[in-house]
Amino acid sequence: MTKNSIQIPHYTYIGLIAFFLFVSCSPRLRPTNGKIRENGKASYYGGKFHGRATASGERFNQNALTAAHRTLPFGTKVTVKNLNNGKQVVVKINDRGPSSKSRIIDLSKGAAKKLEMIQSGIVPVEIRYNNTNLRKKRK
Repeated sequence: MTKNSIQIPHYTYIGLIAFFLFVSCSPRLRPTNGKIRENGKASYYGGKFHGRATASGERFNQNALTAAHRTLPFGTKVTVKNLNNGKQVVVKINDRGPSSKSRIIDLSKGAAKKLEMIQSGIVPVEIRYNNTNLRKKRK
């Protein structure tokens, strides 16, 4: 070793490897060609919320193809696939939610009907949205 070389402890390398393994193996978010895929559970809402203002300021229409997501920008188009039956629907994010940490998206009753999930109430889903559109919306 030379006089000016810097020694990096071995645990630093182990920590970096563990971090990259953790991030790359995350089952919920998978970027593919500018598209983000997220797996989790979906529920739906309607009834008492019909006609009330959403977090975006729009009036909630339980028959429209809309959804609530915790972080996606309002107006983002999201494809939701029911993993139990393969049915898909494209929804627009216009509200915030779901309040339950165990779910990733709350759908309007109209979207839930298209996915044939009314009877079960909560189903496993995959949601997909375009990552490149998100950068433009946040600017």
